[in-house]
Amino acid sequence: MIARRSVSPLFAALVAVACSHPPGPAPQVPAPEAAPATPAAPVPTPADPAAVVDAAAQAITADGLRDAIARLSSDELAGRGPTTPGDAATRALLAKELEAIGFAPGAAGGSWEQPFDLVGVKAAMPPTWTFARGGKKLGLRWWDDYIAGSGVQTAKGAIKNAEVVFVGYGIQAPEYGWDDFKGVDLKGKVLLMLNNDPDWDPALFGGATRLYYGRWTYKYESAARQGAAGAIIIHTTPSAGYPFQVVQTSWSGRQFELPAADEPRVQVQGWTTEDAARKLVALAGRDLPALIEAARHKEFVPVPLGITTSLAFTNDVTRAPTANVLGVLRGSDPKLADELVVFTAHHDHLGVGKPDASGDTIYNGALDNAAGCAQVLAIARALKALPVAPRRSILVMFVAAEEQGLLGSAYYASHPTVPVGQLAVDINFDGGNIWARTRDVGYIGRGKTTLDALVDAQAARQHRVVVGDQFPDRGHFYRSDQFSFARIGVPGVYLDTGSDAIDKPDGWMKQQIEDFEAHHYHQPSDQLQPDWVYGGMIEDARLGFAIGVAIANGDARPGWAPGDEFAAARK
Repeated sequence: MIARRSVSPLFAALVAVACSHPPGPAPQVPAPEAAPATPAAPVPTPADPAAVVDAAAQAITADGLRDAIARLSSDELAGRGPTTPGDAATRALLAKELEAIGFAPGAAGGSWEQPFDLVGVKAAMPPTWTFARGGKKLGLRWWDDYIAGSGVQTAKGAIKNAEVVFVGYGIQAPEYGWDDFKGVDLKGKVLLMLNNDPDWDPALFGGATRLYYGRWTYKYESAARQGAAGAIIIHTTPSAGYPFQVVQTSWSGRQFELPAADEPRVQVQGWTTEDAARKLVALAGRDLPALIEAARHKEFVPVPLGITTSLAFTNDVTRAPTANVLGVLRGSDPKLADELVVFTAHHDHLGVGKPDASGDTIYNGALDNAAGCAQVLAIARALKALPVAPRRSILVMFVAAEEQGLLGSAYYASHPTVPVGQLAVDINFDGGNIWARTRDVGYIGRGKTTLDALVDAQAARQHRVVVGDQFPDRGHFYRSDQFSFARIGVPGVYLDTGSDAIDKPDGWMKQQIEDFEAHHYHQPSDQLQPDWVYGGMIEDARLGFAIGVAIANGDARPGWAPGDEFAAARK
């Protein structure tokens, strides 16, 4: 790939243009293949609502998807980093698109934007993090051995002579009879913990399906609740679902958070490679595999390693605005129009960061998540193509700062534009199928809500079958914006790329997905490519559109499956 320059000096002028005028022509790339022939678009009649939906779905086209992805992933938007000029230009572009489609502003005061502040913290970590025991020392090298961010929003952070304690998975889950802490006083300690959650028993936690207990956000929150000074997660590619390079690129720049309140916090949020962790516990005369084996049992108790460490760092702390972009299509039923069917996609990516081997510094985020935004824009066009608006209102929302921990959707969940009980469902798009049409479609969260039969029926109309999360060990349900809605009780639909590719050998699609994650996920190389195909993305977007219309026109709001972890919040 040809190396590209960083943002040009003309970028400020381009931002001003983007904020005041409709976006210009998309970059020229080879034309995509024709849209799939299914579902067909018969002439609709009042007695044939399915045909009406199919006719409107023809507004979702390859040209429309490619054009939106090209605009949103262009170098001029500089990777859409939160609070940057590229962020502002992206929001302006999306608002202009929604206005051109015919949606109305969906935020308070007739605005297209729901603004909120982000605190940005860029920590200057030392090149070596030193650990000591009995006169012996071990230095972990920044980037190669460890990555860490500040857990506090202050000018300085520090750990002083803190003991390192291995705490297994760092989980307290009373519903499973699991407590890794056993009441041990861990105040001021540095907790070394395993990634993921227990996955070897289908009756324990979710078996191979990762729960929120396995997410890094939970790990740091859990350590903070213990009063710990810091937490270090041991990274492995199988336990994380991505290589260490993703940690490096995602955690090495400015990290964003919602402004701190009175919640407990650790000073340092760290990651280390498995090899570095092995050396660290060897300093204590311990064997990492033996510690991991001990952590696999409910009887596990924290293991003090007798290792101490100090770490001092400075933070460059900023506070700047970003916003969610909201557009609304008013429902046609006077009784149901106050309820919302929400379509979401996150508009942010990683911005400008460490150059790759070619010298490219712009993390364009074409698949993640210009593709998701493009699908939601296409669905908005299809909704406006309906002869009569759905009974419930439709809220299209492009949320900010998803890559920083679902911050935009979390802010909306705390500050919804309608009472939470009026949010019927969130249909979320994060990524897209750029490889091939499939006979199946993934449904992240299948089995969690009352929507399975509806999703199955709509997919069957495309002659496709619905499968659950095809990478359940990666915790996808907790890694995108429908999770923020779930936490306040709103059911979600998160469609994912299928694995049974048409005219491809078995395993081909899984290989493509894994290759992307290994080489392009959260890397500058996530760019719009001329060999992308759009047939699968079209079908997925049309499916999401049909599901949304069916829910918007249904008599009852969706709910959670009995006993689901989020059912109580819905009640």
